[in-house]
Amino acid sequence: ILTGAIGEEAGNLFATDYFDLGKAYLAQTGQLYVEAAAAALGKVYCFGPTFRAEKSKTRRHLTEFWMVEPEVAFNDSEANMRLQESFVSYIVARVLERRKEELKELERDTAPLERVQAPFPRISYTDAVARLNELGSDMTWGADLGGDDETLLAKDYDRPAFVYNYPKQVKAFYMKENPEDPRTVLNNDCLAPEGYGEIIGGSQREDDHDKLLARIHQQGLDPDRYRWYLDLRKYGTFVHAGFGLGIERTVAWITGIPHIREAIAFPRQIHRLYP
Repeated sequence: ILTGAIGEEAGNLFATDYFDLGKAYLAQTGQLYVEAAAAALGKVYCFGPTFRAEKSKTRRHLTEFWMVEPEVAFNDSEANMRLQESFVSYIVARVLERRKEELKELERDTAPLERVQAPFPRISYTDAVARLNELGSDMTWGADLGGDDETLLAKDYDRPAFVYNYPKQVKAFYMKENPEDPRTVLNNDCLAPEGYGEIIGGSQREDDHDKLLARIHQQGLDPDRYRWYLDLRKYGTFVHAGFGLGIERTVAWITGIPHIREAIAFPRQIHRLYP
């Protein structure tokens, strides 16, 4: 997908010159577009490749991966998490029902998967930082969770868990400001157990036109590239929320494979572009 606007953050974009119109980018997400579709149709999703120019060499990262991204009108952050846990529980249950032989072939211990049922545990970002400090991490409030932090925190739970309401400063411009604590946003990450980390990122979207415009300015983005997106709020607005589930990370976790490159036919990483 080619897009003229930044979907997540400027630091991990693949950019190219687009004729006489300036820069175009390989999409980091389809979310902004499915928000427009949700305004018309209520419940929508997109499914396709996404691209992140992250210089990460971990077993969890690809520069090209696939996401399924639902967006639902009139869902708030709590309803968004309920949809996520229902979705993940359904996927795991269906795999256990239909693909036990394949899991056996992969020598996957299915006991942890059999515990994947809603509701999932929930912990606020602020409480997560305190818990990580108790576990020996030097994590400080205001920083994003790293892979090691996610792994350490997930050891407390026997199924996927939600960390919610992260600091505004480390999250994307489109996330709804938390009215109870304006330092944070109404978002969540869903962390898979067994060291697989974040498989879902989701949020309630900022539906206030002026606050959204202010966030675009704060992050140094060009408002002209987001006029169409701002117009979704300018002439009437509604509560809505959505999320993105990373297919390869989810497959890696469910199958128990050690590296995400085994979950896609032709993995793209910072050291791999062939074949």
